[in-house]
Amino acid sequence: MVANSGEVIVEGLITYIGLVILLTFHEFGHAWVALKCGDDTAKEQGRVSLNPLAHIDPIGTVLMPLLMIFMSPNISRFMIGWAKPVPVDLNNLGSRNRDDILITLAGPTMNLLLAVLLVALVRVGLLVHLEPMAEVCLRFASLSLLLCFFNLIPIPPLDGSRVMRVLIGMSYETYWHLSRFGFIAIILVLQIPLVRDLLATAVGHALLLLASVFGLPVQ
Repeated sequence: MVANSGEVIVEGLITYIGLVILLTFHEFGHAWVALKCGDDTAKEQGRVSLNPLAHIDPIGTVLMPLLMIFMSPNISRFMIGWAKPVPVDLNNLGSRNRDDILITLAGPTMNLLLAVLLVALVRVGLLVHLEPMAEVCLRFASLSLLLCFFNLIPIPPLDGSRVMRVLIGMSYETYWHLSRFGFIAIILVLQIPLVRDLLATAVGHALLLLASVFGLPVQ
């Protein structure tokens, strides 16, 4: 029993390391596209960086994931978190709405691209008979897809809500006021079984699609 618990903790910590790396790339994607769109706010704050310390959010990157590790027996199957939102000054953008949406979608797109790369590495790992590497890459690919779909939920400060803000014409000030309390709504929404089931289904179908693209056994 103790050994099994220890294994769960170790698997959870490995997944946590993957989560931090994937969140770092996610936020880097936002910051890099913002810079390309003419806004150097994130760059001035050191956010165009692959250093995880530049993006850590105390609740979304540390507290919530670690609580999941030590409180949930199925943590290796479902871990969620988020990093500090990348600051964007809309006044620096050439096209406020278009560029804001491009910057917003850069994060989920980065997670999708990482998932493709990780599934490709699964294929490589199996070809060279490095099954443990393939297993870790597959787990991280699943996690990256989960972050992609999770961030598209329209709850501030998740990316889906930023796209929704543009579409409905909400002021930036109102949006950021709502974002101050958004993490509470996120935690509550994740307690709804239907939401978790929809996320799991989306990840499962996307993973099966990528597996078929790279000629991996589809289960």
